[in-house]
Amino acid sequence: MLTIESKLPSIGVTIFTTMSKLAMDSKAINLSQGFPEFDASPDLIALIEKNMRQHRNQYAPMQGVLELRQKIAEKTVELYQAKINPESEITITSGATEALFAAITATVRQGDEVILFEPAYDSYEPALRLSGGIPVYIRLKYPDYHIDWDEVKAAISDKTRLIVLNSPHNPTGAILKADDMKALTEIVKDSGAFIVSDEVYEHIFFDNNRHESILRYPELAERSFVISSFGKTYHATGWKIGYCIAPEPLMLEFQRIHQYLTFAVHTPTQFAYAEYLEQKNAYLDLPAFYEKKRDIFLEAIKGSRFKPLACEGTYFQMLDYSDISKEGDLEFARWLTVEKGVASIPPSVFYHNRDDYRVLRFCFAKNDDTLLKAGKILKEI
Repeated sequence: MLTIESKLPSIGVTIFTTMSKLAMDSKAINLSQGFPEFDASPDLIALIEKNMRQHRNQYAPMQGVLELRQKIAEKTVELYQAKINPESEITITSGATEALFAAITATVRQGDEVILFEPAYDSYEPALRLSGGIPVYIRLKYPDYHIDWDEVKAAISDKTRLIVLNSPHNPTGAILKADDMKALTEIVKDSGAFIVSDEVYEHIFFDNNRHESILRYPELAERSFVISSFGKTYHATGWKIGYCIAPEPLMLEFQRIHQYLTFAVHTPTQFAYAEYLEQKNAYLDLPAFYEKKRDIFLEAIKGSRFKPLACEGTYFQMLDYSDISKEGDLEFARWLTVEKGVASIPPSVFYHNRDDYRVLRFCFAKNDDTLLKAGKILKEI
């Protein structure tokens, strides 16, 4: 029997797959995996059909359909006052995960150090390890999950190749503020470090905050790959279309990797998104839409023994269950799914040492009835 020596021996099935299967087997309300319960806009679906019938069904350009890249560039100027060349500084990708892999692979070499903030989304570390990178872990400070920039400064060395940021942050719902960007600018200005900025939840932020995109800050943007996702914005995670913005020299290296991962992305959907981006309210109204969802969920569990942590972005709410159980978060999440019928994600899986603060992550990108039903169950525990 031939065997393969694994390049990722410690990596198994993701927690999202595990908890979603457990939810299905237990017939539980699935607030674990981060996908909306509601459908994409009928207008957007109709645009895809229209473009299919207009015979736009062959390979798109490797960089992506130019009309879509032009619309992204226009949106970037309007939102972040950043002028981007759509012909050389934008690539359409097979979801944000492919973009993250391409950016990390293009940047990291054997022995390079990569700063990861924990809890860290689970695709970052495997990508950097496959390129021979060495993760340098910095914990976000519980319970508000802020960055201690003195720790970052101390962690920077001549070997630091890359810093991976994620804001709004999955799984915690924390966001970076202007002071964070100022601190980051000071730290990297004399370094050779690049930045990968995972901004897939760029349109989901709350409480009169704004999204502090790396693109707002020219000194940071010149060394950064900024990654976003149409799936998160338009309730279409299954279509797996994202994009990366980077300066031309960085984008050339990014595209060298991208072209051998997927080459091109679904053509009629790209044309559809290019047209749909003209409906600006579809993304401008998203913060208020999801803030209402968050507040419905919080109201539904009000008076329960769960303690909500601050959620300033994404569609995830962290709940502290330490007044209910002393069990670890993985065990408690399984119990909650099987015995009570509500599935969540245990955040300890996003720490390399499995740090456990006895909190769970719940997705509130669900219909109101689902949130109320889940809240009723949680409130009775």
